[in-house]
Amino acid sequence: MQRWRGYEAAPGGWGRSVVTIGVFDGVHKGHQATIGHAVARARELGVKSVVVTFDPHPAEVVRPGSHPAVLTEPARKAELIEALGVDVLCVVPFTPEFSRLPAEEFVHDILVEHLHAALVVVGANFRFGHRAAGDVALLERLGRTFGFGVEGGPLVAEAGTVFSSTYIRSCVDAGDVTAAAAALGRPHRVEGVVVRGDQRGRELGYPTANLLTHRYAAIPADGVYAARLVRRGGEPLAAAVSIGTNPTFSGRERRVEAYALDFTGDLYGERLALDFVAHLREQRTYDAIEPLVAQIAEDVERTRRAVG
Repeated sequence: MQRWRGYEAAPGGWGRSVVTIGVFDGVHKGHQATIGHAVARARELGVKSVVVTFDPHPAEVVRPGSHPAVLTEPARKAELIEALGVDVLCVVPFTPEFSRLPAEEFVHDILVEHLHAALVVVGANFRFGHRAAGDVALLERLGRTFGFGVEGGPLVAEAGTVFSSTYIRSCVDAGDVTAAAAALGRPHRVEGVVVRGDQRGRELGYPTANLLTHRYAAIPADGVYAARLVRRGGEPLAAAVSIGTNPTFSGRERRVEAYALDFTGDLYGERLALDFVAHLREQRTYDAIEPLVAQIAEDVERTRRAVG
């Protein structure tokens, strides 16, 4: 998969293409269906498939301070999109200047002049241009003017719930990692670098990796979870993960701490990923160390059963 920074990176002599556009945070089942449809149509037409996405999230530029929790960091999002068979990932820097581009110019500059779109695949709620003034109806009218087709990406839903990034964020925020995984098509992942913590886990016999995460990462609700700890180049490890402020020890800083089962090495400084499998319990405060250690032992065994 080719990766372009900005649509101006399209090479000279670039032919026609099938384009789909969106933030695609999470690359969930709905996104997979839309992108998959674009890839399939590109192959039918004998042209390249292009995914156009944005960095940073448009909400942060249009309404500073409103950046939503991020389900997939840029590198992870690119990996997931590449796995769908896309030919080109075009990441457009979303600047204040770009946000003021009128809808008609958005179409002319990006889709017509640079990407030479033969077909554009978008979701039914797709909006574009300054103040999100453009919609699918306008895109279809402009398509008739400039000679490209427009097709809707299929909605994906289960039990009456349409999968969306907003819905998945709400699941994660509530600690329902099972529902989040159902919508994503895989476990929700949180990534970070292992840094030194208070080392209380080591004193209790359960040394944990304290994860420093991205400031906008979608962190599940406080509680204890079963997860898979993924190391670069290594086999996934079952991990019991605690998220919260360590209430037994009067903690104040919210942390993500993972105890890797059957692992004795050193993880400091490593970049890890946690794939959340199941919510085990809420955070609790204990009056003594003994019941806390007994509870951790139970959490570990439940993690072993949940992860398999």
